[in-house]
Amino acid sequence: MTDDVLRRELFALPEGLVYLDGNSLGALPRAVEDRVRTVVTEEWGTGLIGSWNRPPSAGPGEGWIDLPARVARRLAPLLGAGADEIHVGESTSQALFATMVAASRLRPDRSVLVLDRTTFPTDAYVAQSVCRLLGLTLRWCDGPGDSPDGGVAAVEAALDDDVALVSLTHVDFRTGALWAMPEVTRVVQEAGALAQWDLCHSTGALEVDLAGSGADLAVGCTYKYLNAGPGSPAYTWVARRHHDDLDPPVAGWMGHTEPFAMRLDHTPRRGVGRLAVGTPPVLALSALDAALTVFDGVDMAAVRRASVALTEQFVAGVDTLARRHAEEQLSLASPRDPERRGSQVSLRHPHAYGLVQALVARGVVGDFRDPDIARFGFAPLYVSPADVDSALEALAAVLAGREHHDPRYAERHAVT
Repeated sequence: MTDDVLRRELFALPEGLVYLDGNSLGALPRAVEDRVRTVVTEEWGTGLIGSWNRPPSAGPGEGWIDLPARVARRLAPLLGAGADEIHVGESTSQALFATMVAASRLRPDRSVLVLDRTTFPTDAYVAQSVCRLLGLTLRWCDGPGDSPDGGVAAVEAALDDDVALVSLTHVDFRTGALWAMPEVTRVVQEAGALAQWDLCHSTGALEVDLAGSGADLAVGCTYKYLNAGPGSPAYTWVARRHHDDLDPPVAGWMGHTEPFAMRLDHTPRRGVGRLAVGTPPVLALSALDAALTVFDGVDMAAVRRASVALTEQFVAGVDTLARRHAEEQLSLASPRDPERRGSQVSLRHPHAYGLVQALVARGVVGDFRDPDIARFGFAPLYVSPADVDSALEALAAVLAGREHHDPRYAERHAVT
């Protein structure tokens, strides 16, 4: 089931390491190393400023200035979207701020933003900032949990005629719980509000169909399952039907219809390009462009099937270990139904941080989320069933030897 999409040879993973943290930072694609070296030594080093239009040995339309559009074309099939609906640049938080403000301006007669209580913290911080700026009210709804309806009832309970925007994290970063995107989008729009999705823990591991779901806006990072490197640029998607009325909060020179005319009055570009603010981050965009080549020819439906197979294999093994070591209070935090779960499995344990650190010492990399969550992400392009078996063997050894109680693992690192 996973062999159809497994492309481990395209990644520079250390030999013998089981890497189950692609939901936090994706592995390094080999293509990125050569691409970044070329950009630095040839395009910047030799081409200098001329590379904005055409780097040395490049073909037409390959200048630095074209990078955002090139990357958008690579992202489009992974999002079920048109390339002209995608802007690449800035950070996820900046993209959230811009789209939340713009969405609120598309519903000027409404005064409420709705977020789920399980949202990623930056989404909440940004939403609170937007509410202060625009004089709006922030309303909370319950997350999807393991509800069979994928959170539809939770969202419906928060809707009324005052709601302008519902912004949800498609996959719960702690538990991996998955919203039913098409159904939730439908009930939001039936109430006259706009539906926005944070796809940071989705794109590259799940089959995403923004156009098919009827969504209005979306944002996502590129350093998790898209493997573009730490701090790589975010992307923003806005449905084409909203482009003409899109009014972002920051009018930057790259969002100008003629940036090099150097006029003081701002005339926004047509379409989603008006979200552009500053100079494109060339090194980071080049790395992202190269990283996305690992998805060339990949069927995302097959990726999703592989993801489900890997997480089901891991859940079954954890269930066995939890029964064998009942005193450890190890339990599944993720939804048991794979259709309601993203590409991660989260476990609850009283000493979850120590558990993760003991596994790292054995060559199995996951991560920890406060207060008691051990997370394991399954990136089907480089995680195999044999990796899952190795991870379960390591977990069995850690529990049997009570290695997670070692005092060395009690002191937390700055990044967990």
